[in-house]
Amino acid sequence: MTVITVELPRQSYEVTIVSGGMATLGEKLQTDRQSLGLGGRLLVVSNAAIARRYGEVAIDSLKAAGFEVALCLLPAGERYKTLASVQKIYDAALAQALERSSTIVALGGGVVGDMAGFAAATWLRGINLVQVPTSLLAMVDAAIGGKTGVNHPQGKNLIGAFHQPRLVMIDPTVLATLPTREFRAGMAEVIKYGVIWDAELFERLENCPRLDQSRYLSAEELHVILTRSCQAKAHIVGKDEKEAGLRAILNYGHTIGHAIESLTGYRVVNHGEAVAIGMVAAGRLAVELGLWNQAGVDRQHQLIQAAGLPTQLPGGLDLDAIVDSLKTDKKVKDGRVRFVLPTQIGAATVTDQVPTEVIKRVLRGL
Repeated sequence: MTVITVELPRQSYEVTIVSGGMATLGEKLQTDRQSLGLGGRLLVVSNAAIARRYGEVAIDSLKAAGFEVALCLLPAGERYKTLASVQKIYDAALAQALERSSTIVALGGGVVGDMAGFAAATWLRGINLVQVPTSLLAMVDAAIGGKTGVNHPQGKNLIGAFHQPRLVMIDPTVLATLPTREFRAGMAEVIKYGVIWDAELFERLENCPRLDQSRYLSAEELHVILTRSCQAKAHIVGKDEKEAGLRAILNYGHTIGHAIESLTGYRVVNHGEAVAIGMVAAGRLAVELGLWNQAGVDRQHQLIQAAGLPTQLPGGLDLDAIVDSLKTDKKVKDGRVRFVLPTQIGAATVTDQVPTEVIKRVLRGL
């Protein structure tokens, strides 16, 4: 078992990585119930596919530990990450008579975690949240750090709040049944950490025979990937909880990536695929601006391809529409789009000095 602490001024919490953790979730919450301030009522939020696979194990574990548990199922998919879906959680919270000491348990990937987290942040002005991520992307990124929210028709994650979980429970064994496309999506975020923060992680990934399916990684290597990624996220969030400075580098690949997701209606590429394309674009922007070298871009490109991720824009996208969409990005400041750009493997900077013509030239090359 590995325990990583997210050190925060107001509410620090643990990220626990343990094989079989899904079955011991209730025991863990009951053991730490007093220190975490958990009441007896829990609302598990998931989707039908995840609940069929893991719901019984998780809920049985919680009930065996003495908790009163209800289940709320949401439709699956990024296009359902809306206020209408959050309303379903509110309705379930009301039916379950959740109190301020009650807890919402997010059982699922990043979409479930974001919506459940937003509901927890806003129900009764904030109740407990426990994240139990079931996808690689959620394990290494979405479940950690307290960002919650939903999409607006004009842009991704424009509606949200910071609301830190009381605990993140990661069970690596669930990745064995994760669909290949979803595993690859999570690898995009892992590669991101290597590029912006952890050069040793990047090199370890380069030495893996294949990154496109979990079965090609040993349990030990997968544990290292999870641990180093979570440590990177925890360290950055601990230094900058609400993205006033350093935390902005976690958006590497996301600026153009979010525009691609939004303009394709969240139906053509998933989040990790969009981030991969965004990282390719950002790497080329960095070279155009003299911040990074071509050798670094080539290494990143090879790693993205090794993970089975796309490196080209989806067909039919209008480049002007992408540029216009960037202006609605959450990271816009004083009307200027801010990009996270690498300076070397393991380091990145944030700049708003990226001319529109350079952006369009890079996009045309994709």
